Amino acid sequence: MQLGLSVSDSDVSSFTPLVVLELADDTKAEAITWLLNRIRDKQKNGGAELLVDQLLFPAQDGQKSNPNVFVVGSTLQRLLKGAEDVGLFKEFQDGIMRGFTYANRESFKDFYDGEGFLSDAECQYIIKHELDTLRAKNEEHVPGYPKVKLYPGKSVVRRLQSKGVLVQYFPLHNKEDLKRLSFSWYKKIKLSFQPLDDIRHYFGEGLALYFGFLEYFTFALVPMALIGIPYYLFDWEDYDKYVLFAVFNLVWSTVFLEVWKRCSATFAYGWGTLSRKKAFEEPRAGFHGALGFNPITGREEPVYPSSKRQLRIYLVSVPFVLLCLYLSFYVMMVYFDMENWAISVYNENPNFGTGILLFVPSIIYAVVIEIMNLLYRYAAEFLTNWGEPEILLFSCSSFNNSYFNYCFFFFFCFQFNFVNCFASLFYIAFVMQDMVLLRQSLATLLITSQILNQVMEAFLPYWLQRRRNKKVHKRMRRVMGDKELPLLEQVQLETEMNTYLGTFDDYLEQFLLFGYVSLFSCVYPLAAVLVVLNNITEVYSDAFKMCHVFKRPFSEPAANIGVWQLAFETMSIIAVVTNCALIGLSSQVKAYFPESETQMILIVVAIEHVLLAFKFILAFVIPDVPKDIQVKLAKLEFDSLEALKKRLCTYNISKVSKDFLFQRNSDFK
Repeated sequence: MQLGLSVSDSDVSSFTPLVVLELADDTKAEAITWLLNRIRDKQKNGGAELLVDQLLFPAQDGQKSNPNVFVVGSTLQRLLKGAEDVGLFKEFQDGIMRGFTYANRESFKDFYDGEGFLSDAECQYIIKHELDTLRAKNEEHVPGYPKVKLYPGKSVVRRLQSKGVLVQYFPLHNKEDLKRLSFSWYKKIKLSFQPLDDIRHYFGEGLALYFGFLEYFTFALVPMALIGIPYYLFDWEDYDKYVLFAVFNLVWSTVFLEVWKRCSATFAYGWGTLSRKKAFEEPRAGFHGALGFNPITGREEPVYPSSKRQLRIYLVSVPFVLLCLYLSFYVMMVYFDMENWAISVYNENPNFGTGILLFVPSIIYAVVIEIMNLLYRYAAEFLTNWGEPEILLFSCSSFNNSYFNYCFFFFFCFQFNFVNCFASLFYIAFVMQDMVLLRQSLATLLITSQILNQVMEAFLPYWLQRRRNKKVHKRMRRVMGDKELPLLEQVQLETEMNTYLGTFDDYLEQFLLFGYVSLFSCVYPLAAVLVVLNNITEVYSDAFKMCHVFKRPFSEPAANIGVWQLAFETMSIIAVVTNCALIGLSSQVKAYFPESETQMILIVVAIEHVLLAFKFILAFVIPDVPKDIQVKLAKLEFDSLEALKKRLCTYNISKVSKDFLFQRNSDFK
């Protein structure tokens, strides 16, 4: 989205709207006036110095529309200064990514007059940052709302949103840019890489990194799939011939993650997020409590006693987790009872109908797993917010890494999804030791979960959104007739679109698929093929839903996939143990130890330890960051140190000069 303003523009009578801000329709007039003045006021006065204008929607179907919808924009000069405030990194003339400074703007590559220097996502992220950092000054409460208290130095916008005064604010789509991105991204079927740079310019680094990981994961699975197809076709009659495939699985899962670290670092450096510092995060706006001293910020802010937090965790959260795990195991045992019943029916009367019946328990179990995962997702989010009240959770649309580090949300979802999805497979493999049933269950779980995910994530939301869009179009056209209303109609449509809840669920889906492949694909080699097909459709369905189903999300700067890297590495370690155990169960291996099973177990455990050692050595040997990027980062650090030395030297010379002049003046007197 190109702003029609230059760096020196002072005419702000018209501007390109970038962000929509919607207040409640019954918001008090004094609160609106106060907030708009704070948004428009100069930075030196504590304002955001942004441009804001009201949108007036006509009454529709005899009902008055919300009059408190505003669009927010900015001059280019303000955006460039904001780019320095948020710590954006841009490519310097020497080819190194450096922190952007307004004073040195002409020295950055492709700056010219500033037009197009900042991407759409960066402009909207800067505006979000400026809105979020509107701080309460001397106000004790929001004007018109005596009960909505304000704490000095805390975010005004976050406070308004937590109290329901601010309904929502979101970035607007750019129709032309979206059309170009859609055409190059998903509207034409092609076997090529995704336009990750265009995705990053439009949606930001966090989302672009997810699609980069999805693409990398898909291509990394191709060797597994190519080996798995002939392996399945020619060797499957003997279920013991999975030893070599298990060994290959072990090496693949390790190399896959180590190479991804390098790819991730390359992406992040090119996008300017690898060296970018993360801003300090405040307690969330919805938290209330007695004021206390924060030793980090030096400010008074609400605090929550650690003892109460621990009581909530151990007396409520942990028992709830154990209850959910119990329910998961109970459902698993019901599934096995259904499976035994279906097998007995088939054995009594083997025919086509009873043969189909054999797959019904697995399909039902797969559907129940997806439902339980969804319900637990919401329960874990609620427990996390309740159990860790002072942690930043301003918007449920973003679960950042620090949020995971300070609360149990990720742990809750990780352990429950792992148990819910894989417990039955472990039971079949190592308790029942039924490789035929393991193969059938894995195939059914994979296929059923993939179909359900596609329907629930893309097709159903799109169908519902199409229905809403048609209603909005009809209402607007009926009221406005043939008048020109592109912005009004666009804002009306986007305010009613679903909110994108972040990449958590998308990464979780890929994590579970990685688990299916790395843990048990040696007994079902087509698992990699199914995941490749799923990911190909996932690229198109995820791209489609981002462009047409959800509101445009604010950019989330990201240098890596965060805590998910640890999750995938944990899964790869579990994969080593699982595959070694499966190898030990093979009759081929058992044939070498006909008299001593204990000796076989000890040898398998020893091999497992050797493979784990090899895995960690490989992780240590392969650098996480490519050599050329390491050199550029080292050069950037060296230049920063040299610049600091020059500043200190200049300061010391200036101080010495002042002392000398003071001494001369004293002597003269």
